[in-house]
Amino acid sequence: MMFGILALVTAALFAGAAFYVSFAEHPARCEIDDRAQLQQWKFAYRRGTLMQGTLAALGFLLGIAAWWQSRDELYIVGAIMMGANWAYTALMIMPVNNELKSIALDDAGEESHTLLRRWGKLHVKRTMLGIGASALFLWAVLSR
Repeated sequence: MMFGILALVTAALFAGAAFYVSFAEHPARCEIDDRAQLQQWKFAYRRGTLMQGTLAALGFLLGIAAWWQSRDELYIVGAIMMGANWAYTALMIMPVNNELKSIALDDAGEESHTLLRRWGKLHVKRTMLGIGASALFLWAVLSR
């Protein structure tokens, strides 16, 4: 049961952080000028990558451990959703990240603005994966 609770806490932390980025930080970022947007995104990206990547991996591992311990399929599906954050990021978000990282601050403009809008829409989908995993882990914990 301990692995299930830890998986839930980890997924909820991931989902909460992703929700904050998607619905508070990024919309606020989009209200400032293009150079400042890009500068703030680059700073936040460096710090956020470590936190969210670690939480996604830990949530996946804890979900697998909870499933192994309980054989409750809700845990394995939640774990897959947490692990899917890595695949989704690598396939969908990383190309946009790389384009944004390659733009010099002095070259910020329409291209960086468009990429940041696209990045925000992609990040919302990652947020949904975290919320879905949290809901599944909660369901599993409460059904025991």
